[in-house]
Amino acid sequence: MDILTQGLIGGVLAQAVARPQEKKIATLAGLFAGLLADADILIRSAGDPLLNIEYHRHFTHSLLFIPFGAAIAALLLWPLLRRHLPLRRLYLFCLAGFSLSGFLDALTSYGTMLFWPFSEQRIAFNLMPIVDPLFTLILLFSLILGLWRIQQPVTRVGLLLCLLYIGVAFVQQQRAFETAQQLAGERGHEPRRPIVKPTLGNLLLWRSVYLHEGRIYVDAVRVGILAETRVYAGQSVPLFRPAAALPALEPDSVLANDVRRFSRFSEGYVARDPEQPQVLGDLRYSMLPNSVRPLWGIVIDTGAPQTHVDYRFFREHTPTLRQTFMAMLRGDCNPPECRRGSD
Repeated sequence: MDILTQGLIGGVLAQAVARPQEKKIATLAGLFAGLLADADILIRSAGDPLLNIEYHRHFTHSLLFIPFGAAIAALLLWPLLRRHLPLRRLYLFCLAGFSLSGFLDALTSYGTMLFWPFSEQRIAFNLMPIVDPLFTLILLFSLILGLWRIQQPVTRVGLLLCLLYIGVAFVQQQRAFETAQQLAGERGHEPRRPIVKPTLGNLLLWRSVYLHEGRIYVDAVRVGILAETRVYAGQSVPLFRPAAALPALEPDSVLANDVRRFSRFSEGYVARDPEQPQVLGDLRYSMLPNSVRPLWGIVIDTGAPQTHVDYRFFREHTPTLRQTFMAMLRGDCNPPECRRGSD
């Protein structure tokens, strides 16, 4: 999730285990601990652009790291708060604040190493968008009301609402998945490794991605709460296969290794950008949910096989794109305007 939501969940969790007279300090400690897990975003290298994406949501988000992360947060806060409460209580609040950092991120589609060091598989439940304003507002109001009505268990009610919201996300995901599977069946496809993930800021519009006979198929599905489900059919592109696409590339070269690293990070959903063939994109993400234009990718330069790849973002903010996305989200986007995510 975004960094604001991470801090808020930490503050709310710390409030939930605090005594009434401790709530203000507990909130501060929980907020700080909730933010601390995302300090891994600072791990980067000017010479190796992929280092940052490899270590984001890495060991600091592991379940095993929770007590250590809480201890680091408590020790950093101790010089400021030692006159206000014992170290044992401060550690409790930091432990509560840090405890769900990894799990909350795993609810999204980016991928989180929850079980490091026993497994380096990135867990992604694909239930929540990375930025979800409604979920964040529930936490924000819970935290503020918890400070205002100190004697009342407001934060626990807020946490219950968050659980209910996650339950709604699960139901929406299943509805989107069933529709996407039906679409693939109508095409005569047997989808491999299908995923559906919510688009930015909502649980109505979902992106569907699956593999079939060496191609990646991308579609959008809108599952309204009461409205009829709508499908915005998208495009397909050939799955990138390094051996076939770059036969002359030495397998032990820096470029070959970077391609493998990026493919592993992207869970294998990699393809060339149709408009920039030198760009290898992560097809899990795009500005439009039925488009094969990647949101980020690496630039392949076969003329420099011993040089690290360039990692780039491709965020388009044209009025047409924004209007198309909002029309899809409202459920009133009709062909050809929304067909194949390119108009």
